[in-house]
Amino acid sequence: MKKIIKNRVYDTETAQKCGEWDNGYYTNDFHFCAETLYQKKTGEFFLHGKGHALSKYAGHSGNSSGWGEQIIPMTYAEAQAWAEEHLDGDEYIGIFGEPEEDDTCTKLTLSMSASQVAKLKQLAAQNGQQVGEFIVSKILG
Repeated sequence: MKKIIKNRVYDTETAQKCGEWDNGYYTNDFHFCAETLYQKKTGEFFLHGKGHALSKYAGHSGNSSGWGEQIIPMTYAEAQAWAEEHLDGDEYIGIFGEPEEDDTCTKLTLSMSASQVAKLKQLAAQNGQQVGEFIVSKILG
């Protein structure tokens, strides 16, 4: 399928297929839908979706619905989210690389007066945050 959207060409024949998903229904079931994630040579991602009359990709003609398909441009983050939901870990890593898992914390000692600590705790509570989260949000934005 080839589609022009906002003066950009999206073509399933020339883009690289990254991954596929379908909802598990047989292709002749009215609920069937399938999606394929593609990446253009420019690095842009898009989704090609297709499906029958009772799917989100249904084609409409007057009062009747039938088979339909659609091209949906995606940002890098949208493509990552789609891949997280629909692909296995190896497929995801093949497209986006190994995700960073830096959830370690480093302890930092800070000297403040008691009144400053009280004020800091009050401000953090007003923002619905822990003190450490509040400090980080103010320093790093």
